Amino acid sequence: TWPVARSPVVPPASSRSMLVRSILALAIWLARLRGWLPGDAYYGGTLWHAHEMLFGYATAAIAGFLLTATRNWTGMPTASGARLAGLILLWAAGRLAPFLGLPGALAAILDLIFLPALALSLFQPLWRGPNPANRAFLALLAAMALASLLTHLEALGLGPAGAARVGDRLMLGSIVLVLLIVAGRVMPFFTQSACVGSQPRSPIWVERATFGLAVLFVLADTWLPGSRAAGFLALGLALVQCVRLAGWHDRRVWGIAILAVLYWGYLWLILGLALAGLAHLGLVAGLPALHALTVGAIGVFTLGMMVRVTLGHTGRAMVASPPAVLAFWALNLAALVRVAGPLLWPGWSAAWWTLSGILWVLAFGVFLAVVGPLLLAPR
Repeated sequence: TWPVARSPVVPPASSRSMLVRSILALAIWLARLRGWLPGDAYYGGTLWHAHEMLFGYATAAIAGFLLTATRNWTGMPTASGARLAGLILLWAAGRLAPFLGLPGALAAILDLIFLPALALSLFQPLWRGPNPANRAFLALLAAMALASLLTHLEALGLGPAGAARVGDRLMLGSIVLVLLIVAGRVMPFFTQSACVGSQPRSPIWVERATFGLAVLFVLADTWLPGSRAAGFLALGLALVQCVRLAGWHDRRVWGIAILAVLYWGYLWLILGLALAGLAHLGLVAGLPALHALTVGAIGVFTLGMMVRVTLGHTGRAMVASPPAVLAFWALNLAALVRVAGPLLWPGWSAAWWTLSGILWVLAFGVFLAVVGPLLLAPR
């Protein structure tokens, strides 16, 4: 019942700041691609873009979800008041540090401290709560912290060349694992609640195969990129997710925008895994697979979840407004442009990057305009 908890756990200021940051991160990146803005002195180039979308946007979305959901899963308190404000400030400091001209080591520390602090704040309810499976989130937060450390080691010149890319792959894999866990908990429940008479099912072998293959794929993708093992694991995981999604599916979901957007996000996940498998086998380029997983799966799924959770926590009807639906379409189109454009017309790649980024900014700009007033108004 976590989507309809009685009061918001993440305060309006943190939600709005995260949304503004997701818009600014893409706007700054587009300006850098066009040569209108210089790169930062710490990360530089694509490393900043990758780091901010994975460790900035996606980490904030995961933190907000866990701080909210863990309280409802376990009945135990999570960070609030000054402790929550401290977490928000740590996250913001990591985002701002590269632009402040700070010593590299200090910029790294400011960014690295957030994930361990988040894990520490969630340790008691996740470890001592009634469901031992929730402890997996602590392991995933530790993996994310390691991934962030790898990116900073390269930025500081202390790690081997390519350490940042290893960290980014480990982070992306960890986020995919979080998405698989969360989707398995919420999508069958949401489907059954919205579609009277539906009976979503997920056989035990599907769940075991999902997480067994997912862990092996993340390890292979991180440490054996471009290997046939990683390719076949990704393709196998994509196939199992087709079976998993089919077990949840009810054709009526496509008439319910706030639920359909989660299905679209999951379809992007399946496509991203399939393209990743083909990329590891040398059959397609790697960037379309990467952006199917990031812009498509992570972007669309988190956008849909944030709309739904905002409506639930502010006591409103679980119906997406027309502007919210516009945001859903814009973000799906951003993913389509970013994935299909370079695959079909690679000579126009720069145009596809720009158009996809503009659509991302449009989607989250509309979302901010819709959600901002709800978070400020009384429940």
